Formats: sequence, C-alpha cells, structure tokens
Amino acid sequence: MTDASPSTSIPSGGPNPDVDPSVAGVDDVAKALNVDPDTGLSSDEAARRLEKFGPNRLKSKPPVPKWKKFLLQFKDPLVYLLLAATAISLVAWFVERATNPAEAEAAPFDCIVIVVILLLNAILGYVQENRAEAAVSALSKLTAPHSMVLRDGKVVEVATDDVVPGDVLVIGEGDTIAADARLIAAASLRLGEASLTGESVPVAKQTAPLDSVKALGDRTNMVFNGTSVTQGTGRAIVTSTGMATQMGKIADMLDDTKQEKTPLEKEMDGVSKMLGIAVCVIAVVVILTLAITEGFGTPQDAIDSLLLAVSLAVAAVPEGLAAILTVVLALGVQRMAKHNAIVKRLSSVETLGSASVICSDKTGTLTRNQMTVETVVTATGHVNLTGTGYAPVGQAWGPDGSEVRHGTPVESEAILTLGVGAMANNGELREQRGADGTSQWECIGDPTEVSVIVAARKTNALRPWQGFERVAEIPFTSERKKQTVVLVDKSASGMLTAVAKGAPDVLLEQCTRIYDGGQIRPITDADRDRVQSKITQLSSNAYRTLGMAYRPLEVTSLAQVPGIELDAAGQVQDVADQSDAIERDFIWVGMVGIIDPPRTEVRDSVAQAHRAGVRTVMITGDHPLTAARIASDLGIVDDEHRRAVTGDELDAMDDAEFDKTTRDVSVYARVAPEHKLRIVDSLQRQGNIVAMTGDGVNDAPAVKAADIGVAMGITGTEVTKESAAMILADDNFSTIVAAVREGRVIFDNIRKFLRYLLSSNVGEVFTVFFGVLLTGVLGISAAGDSGVTVPLLAVQLLWINLLTDAAPALAMGVDGEVDDVMARKPRRTTDRVINGAMWADIVFIGIIMAAVTLIGMDMALPGGLFSDRHDLGGSHEEQIVLARTMGFTILVFAQLFNALASRSATASAFKGLFSNVWLWAAIALSTALQVVVVNVPALNVAFGTMPLTGRQWLECVGLAACVLVASELYKLVLRAVAAAKRT
Repeated sequence: MTDASPSTSIPSGGPNPDVDPSVAGVDDVAKALNVDPDTGLSSDEAARRLEKFGPNRLKSKPPVPKWKKFLLQFKDPLVYLLLAATAISLVAWFVERATNPAEAEAAPFDCIVIVVILLLNAILGYVQENRAEAAVSALSKLTAPHSMVLRDGKVVEVATDDVVPGDVLVIGEGDTIAADARLIAAASLRLGEASLTGESVPVAKQTAPLDSVKALGDRTNMVFNGTSVTQGTGRAIVTSTGMATQMGKIADMLDDTKQEKTPLEKEMDGVSKMLGIAVCVIAVVVILTLAITEGFGTPQDAIDSLLLAVSLAVAAVPEGLAAILTVVLALGVQRMAKHNAIVKRLSSVETLGSASVICSDKTGTLTRNQMTVETVVTATGHVNLTGTGYAPVGQAWGPDGSEVRHGTPVESEAILTLGVGAMANNGELREQRGADGTSQWECIGDPTEVSVIVAARKTNALRPWQGFERVAEIPFTSERKKQTVVLVDKSASGMLTAVAKGAPDVLLEQCTRIYDGGQIRPITDADRDRVQSKITQLSSNAYRTLGMAYRPLEVTSLAQVPGIELDAAGQVQDVADQSDAIERDFIWVGMVGIIDPPRTEVRDSVAQAHRAGVRTVMITGDHPLTAARIASDLGIVDDEHRRAVTGDELDAMDDAEFDKTTRDVSVYARVAPEHKLRIVDSLQRQGNIVAMTGDGVNDAPAVKAADIGVAMGITGTEVTKESAAMILADDNFSTIVAAVREGRVIFDNIRKFLRYLLSSNVGEVFTVFFGVLLTGVLGISAAGDSGVTVPLLAVQLLWINLLTDAAPALAMGVDGEVDDVMARKPRRTTDRVINGAMWADIVFIGIIMAAVTLIGMDMALPGGLFSDRHDLGGSHEEQIVLARTMGFTILVFAQLFNALASRSATASAFKGLFSNVWLWAAIALSTALQVVVVNVPALNVAFGTMPLTGRQWLECVGLAACVLVASELYKLVLRAVAAAKRT
C-alpha cells in the first residue's frame, strides 16, 4: 500500500475511548472530538488535524511496473527449463564453432527458435493481462470530490480529502457521505447503504444513542463513507476518516485477502514441475549411462551430451502449451462476452465450469434492486399487480388469478389507495429515451416512494388527482413514521385535502373512518384487527408495508382549519409544528405490500445449477424474512427449510459449528463483510470450488477470496469489479449459469488437447531416450563412431511441438458440446485435470509413437534390427539424415493420427469423425508444412532433412497409422471393462 494517508479515527464516548460513537450521546461525541457542533472546527484547527491525520483518502496499491509485468510472464518451470536448454545449446554452438568451424552450423537455430517462441508467449500473456486490468484504484472513486462542512461558524465547501475528524458535515439530498460520522441533527433523513451493507432500501436515520453496538445496517445514528443521501437533511460529526472508516476497513481486508490460483493454474504448475523434474532425471540417467558404457574421451563427447540434454528438454516440454491454452481460453472468453460475461482472468473460464457452489448477494443480483408494489389490500379485498421494476407497465389481478374488472369496489379502493400514496410522495419517476427509441425509467428519491408512483401509473390511479396541487407538507421522520401532504383542488372547488402514507399501524391510530365498498363509515375494532392481521401476514412474507389515508379538510385555506395557529401577521405558522391539527380523523383506504422482486429468469437458472450439482447460497445484508422469502421464491431453499441465519448467530459459532452450518444452510442475512469472507473460506475448506457474486463494496473481500469472483457490471461498484475475475454486463444471475456450461465445455476441450500434446511429447522423449540407448542396435550409429548420436535433432522436435502440434490442439480447443455437460456433477478439488487413467493413456500412446518412429528409422539404415538395407547408397552421414527425416516425418504423422484419437478418452475416433472441420483443416495444414520442410532445400539445411521418395512417404504414413489402430484397440478394452462393471 502507498503511504498517501495516515488517516485514523478519534474514538468518541467521553472518558472511555473504547465506546463506539453510536452508543454515545451527542454531547459526549462533541466533547471527545473537541468540537462545538454549532460552529464546527476553526480553519486553523482543521489544518492542524489534516497535518496530523493526513488526507481523507483510501489507500491503493501502487501499479506494477510494465517491465515487471512482462518479466512475470516468464515465471514458469517449463520456461526455466527451456531457458537452461537455450543456454546449453548456445554454449555448445560456440564451442563447436571454435573447435570445428567447418561442421558447425551457421547460426544457433535451436536457440533462436526457442527464444522467439518464449517471447511470443510472453507478449501474448502481457497483452491479455493489460486488457484486463484497470488503470486507477476503484476505491478512491467512491468518495465525493467535495463536501459541505461547518467551519468558523459558516457552511463552506471543502475538498473531500481535506475533511478531518471533528468536522461537522452538512448533509443534503443527493450528497455522498465523505467519512464516517455521528449524526447530531436529522430531518427526514434517509441514506442508501446498499453498497456497504446490502440493505435494499434507504435507511431512516435519527440522532438518539443506541442501547448497544449493532450491525452496520442497524446503526441508525451513524452515516458512513461512500453511502448516499436519498432524502432529507442533517448534520454529523466526523468520527473516522480515510482508512479508519468502514470503507477503509474493507480496503484493508482486500489488501490482506490473497487471490487464490485457479484449479487449472495449479494443475498446469504441477504438470510443468513434473515435466521439468522428469526430463532432468531422464537426461541425467542417459548421460550417466553413456558415460559408463562409452565414456567421454573428447570435448566433443561432452558437447554431444549437452546437446542430448537440450534435445530431451525440447522433447519433453510442449512449448506451445501456454500459447495454445491462452488462445483456447481467450476464444472461450469471446464466446462468453457475447452472452454478457466479461472474463478478466482467462483461467477463470475453466474454474467456472468446476464451480460447486455459487454464493450470491441478493440485492441487484438475484433481485432487481427496484422496489415494486406487488399487492394492494383494502377493506373489500386485495389485488395483485403484475410487472416489476420502475417501468409503469402491468395489470391488476385478483387473488384467484382473474383480471380485476373495472368499476368493482375492490378496483376502486385499490386505485384510491395508490392515488393517495402517489400524492403523499416526494419521489419522482423519469423516463429517459435512448437513441434507439427505447425507454429507461429512472428513480429519483426514495425507491419505496417511487414504487408507489409506478403502481399508480400502472392503474391510472393519478387521473382523479390531476387538478390537485401541493400546499403544505408534514415530512416523514423516523420518530413519526408517516408523511402528510395538504393538497388544493384547483380544478373545482378549491377545497383542501390531506393525504397521508406511513407505517400502517401508526397511521391506523389516526383513522376514525374507513373507505369500504364505495362508502365511508366509522372504523370498528374488528376493522382494526383485520388490518393488523394483514400487516402481520404481509410482513411474514417479507413485504414492506405502507398504509394510506386521507381527510377532506372542507376548507379552502389552511388558516380555516380548526386548531391551526396564526402569527402576528395573520399567516399560518409552520404546519409541520402543528401536525395534530391536520393528522386526525383520517379515512383509512388501504395499504400496499412492497418488495424488491426476484429476477424472473433466475428461478430457472437456479434449477439448472442444481441439476448440474451446483449449490446456490444467498448471502445478504437484508432482513432475514426478506432473504428467506426471496430464496424460497427462487428455489434456493424449499418451504421446509425457509430459514436465514443471521450475522449475530454466526458470531456465536465456533469453527466446527460454523462449518456445519455452511454445509447445511443456504441463506444468510444481516451479515457483515467479514461474515461473507468467513462463509467463503468455510466452503473452500470443505473442498468446494466457490464462485462469489456481488455488487456492493461489502461484497468485495469475499469476491476476491473466492475461487472465482463475479461482479455486477451495471449496479456493481468499481471496487467490486476490480476484485472480481468476471463481470456480468447485464447483472443477470442466469449469465453465471450459462458461463458454467461454457466453462465445462472448455474444460473438456482442454483435456482433449492436453491428452494430445502430452502423449505426443512423451512419444518424443521415449524416441530420444531409447534412440540413444539403442543407437547401435538400430543402426543409428555405425561401428567405430565416437560421441553421442541423437535420433532426432532439437530443432526437428521444436518444429513438431510448435507447428504441427499447435494447429490440431487449437482445433480441439474449439470443439462444441459433445455430451450434456450440465447433467454431471462438478469436479472435486481433489480431481486432477490429468488423472491416472489419462496418464496411462498418454504413456501408452507415447510408447507406441516412439516404437513406430524408431522402427521407421531402423528400416532406413543398414545393419538395423528390423532390416539390413545395403541398397540405400550414400555416406553414413547421408544415411543418418535420411533416417532422421523418416523418423521426423513418422513422428509428425503419428501425432496427426493421435489428434483424431485424442478427441475422446473412450469413444471411437470414427464416431463423429468429420464433425470438427477445424481439426481436419489443421491436419491438412500440418501435413502441408511437413511436406515443405522435407522438400524445400533451404529448410533442409535448417532442419537437417532431405527429400523422400514416394515409397518412403507411404512407409511413414503406414507406420504412423499404427498409433490410431493401437488407440482404437486400447479404447475397445476400456469400453469392455466399463460395460463389465455396469453389469
């Protein structure tokens, strides 16, 4: 972390410095921070504190230098091995050029080719990484650039970085809070804290001290850095700045959270190390064997032995593996991007396919984060409204699913209820038209209030109120729990009407009458009991309830309302201070049930995930009832297990009980960021591969710690996007499930080309290993030859690995879905990408490949084991070149036949033989390249080859085809064994 800010907090609470500001009185907080709430800090004192505590800024990691990022691309055991081989080859070339310049190569072709390939791989990885990284720290973007504070008795605007502990923040609607602060004044103040706590609706604030320290979402007398004011005004004393704020603590958690390698990265690291160790062991064994059996009599013998080590290294290492893996994953990333899943880390594509648990935030991920009125309850009955979100499109339906007929009492009462709620309202619904003519609806103000306006627009409930204008307002406060607006009917009589909305039980106390069946009658105790029963029923189903009432004032001026006091000039004093004169004798009209609805498509996606063995876990800061209801609606849990475990309950658990809970429980509510992180850690300890989705800052640590973090692209905060490996451009949970499917297909394809590449490289290693040990038996070296004669040159092995291997492997990487990949369970963390059965297949094919290659070389030499052809003519050196060309060509074609066989571990290569046109194109390309390297004179010099006759080409192809035949027989045995086990 940089040292940009030593910011801290000054604990409040009088004599006890450990007392949280939320449980301390306003006077104690002011005293502890040495500030007068009426005048604020002086400019000199603010400057002194700024120097002491530093800027109010979140720290961020310094960017990694470009040169370092490029060098990190070479951090791989296989790369180290190839660099060592390059150095050995270069030294041997210089020595040979000095001692025997006539026979030395004109240029160190082996070294040049290896270095070029390593550079290309590094450039490809560097470019991909740069595309994925953001240039600036996202956490720093969350703070507002300027804030209003009280200094020297005046309200002034200062840079947010200059806010210090003890400053008095002056808060208004639309502001972003600059620091953590204790409220000292609040008028109808509500804050949106979803990004910090996960609470889906704005939180009403008040100034009274709390009886105990509560969760962040319940600290109603505190405001927090990075949250926003949706309604009202207030003042607050800053208690924490910079890294000492709750946002800063999350930043610290992010810094301390290690981003784990993906399973594929871990597996490739293991394969790289294993291959490196294996080739070193084989090289040492071969060289020691030669030293014991033949001895090193000359410096040339030592040079030849070093070149043999280079050949073994080149044969063992699939140089193109990193590039092929990157390209295949990149192609998968492009396919996902078309379906709105933006992947930042390529290896995360495969991880998604292995996911066994998807931990998801609720607000904005499983739900729309758009409060919606779903039901209206009146004296006559209730109606349900269709349509979700802020688009005013929907219909009214009865409880039995039938459409509510126009003019019926229940419809009239529902329209009256929604009309009253929309008029007693400070929210605003705006329509934004895009360039393509589509409409986007924007919520201005409290989402709960706007939801009532949307419902009123759906039912044309505002039409009867078109001639009414606002005269006065008695605002909502957390103590009053209701809002009243006085309207004047300018289109007709000019009479005043008071409309009110609020907590149903509170508003009901002010009602003496009820609107029932088109008539107004006195309200009875039975009516009150029915309303209370409906409140309980709606609350148990996770609805937030709002009651509506109105009162015709039967006067044309507020001054005529009985009980209203006038000032000396005969003007009406502040109506808000005379609420008792207005808020009485109300007529109860009904109430609404509001909820942040689940996304309609998510239920099907959850079901698909369950079919694939992927468990969905909801983790939210919202109310337990709301969490359990949404989880049940989406099929995450059934009604029998409709329960949410809270953060307080999790705090009371030891590790063993915590792990048991995470195994059994799929819904968590009222949780803090540390709880989310602990849940992810617990699931990972149990062997799960965890995907964690989120949008708010509170999700970021868990998103980063998960095996794959998924951020929301629309509603997600920048810090969450930075922490994630994947971003959903459409904020749609269903996109995750589609990405899981794509990840599984990609994983299958990765196994295909790994089987192909590794079996081909094992074949090359065995060819070099046994070719050296059996050089005399096979006729590769003649009697009296000194030194080590390698069966194939390092540059020939490089050609096979980089060119003839690459195209078929890439073609396998774009194979489509062969089986129903969502019908099988996810891979366990203990399952290897390359398991024992696959290694057996790889070694078997490698042995066959080496055998046919060495047989072909033997057939081209006199005095061999399988033939004794003295009719070839030419010098021994020319015969060796011919044999190498034959072996080189056989090995190329053997690998092309192996490409057909590697598409499946058990299915015949002839099943869907021509389904992958790209594979056949790759085979054709590789064949053409081999023909060129064998027949073009310039390439003959570079690669140590010579042209072949027609008969020799047929011999090469015939021997290479033995690999396909052997593979088919091997699969036949595997299928027979599997069938026997099933019976």
